Amino acid sequence: MNRITYSISALFILALATYLPTWFKDEQEMADDSAQDAWQPTYQAKNLRSALYDEDGRLTHRVFASEMEHYDQLGFVFFKQPQYTIYMEEQQKPWQLTAQEGTLYDDDRIQLERDVVIQTLSDDNFVKTIRTQYIQVMLDTKKMLSDQPVIIEGADYEIQSNGFEADLNTKEYELKRHVQTVYLPQKKAS
Repeated sequence: MNRITYSISALFILALATYLPTWFKDEQEMADDSAQDAWQPTYQAKNLRSALYDEDGRLTHRVFASEMEHYDQLGFVFFKQPQYTIYMEEQQKPWQLTAQEGTLYDDDRIQLERDVVIQTLSDDNFVKTIRTQYIQVMLDTKKMLSDQPVIIEGADYEIQSNGFEADLNTKEYELKRHVQTVYLPQKKAS
């Protein structure tokens, strides 16, 4: 190799060494910016009211929330004080879920936390109310599960359990670690 080739190679290496840290810094700043952007809501709403319908035009869900934040990059929607109504098929009455906080994920799963109350809007269901601090609901299958203490109330009873699974379609409930059942028959007026 001659001197000109060495000189050009040396200049190229010098230029590369000079700009290389700048290129890495820009990539790191871009990565940091996109990570920070992910934690910024894509859009927000106050006093949200929304209704969701299936492909046949039947009402499947109704959502009310004092505040909503949608995080598109992270794949979830956060609700404050959600009231979520799940409409059942085959003429069954809907269920209403309330909590202090809720998170709806892209896979049609909602997690409700803090002061969760699930109530049937029917007078003839065996289970009237379910109370817990945490529950997951799969909206497509209408199945619920929790690993937290749960209180299930009916007309004449109260069941306490540490965790449960339920299917709102079939009205099947499975207690994970049953704690106590209290039966309180109502006195009939004569």
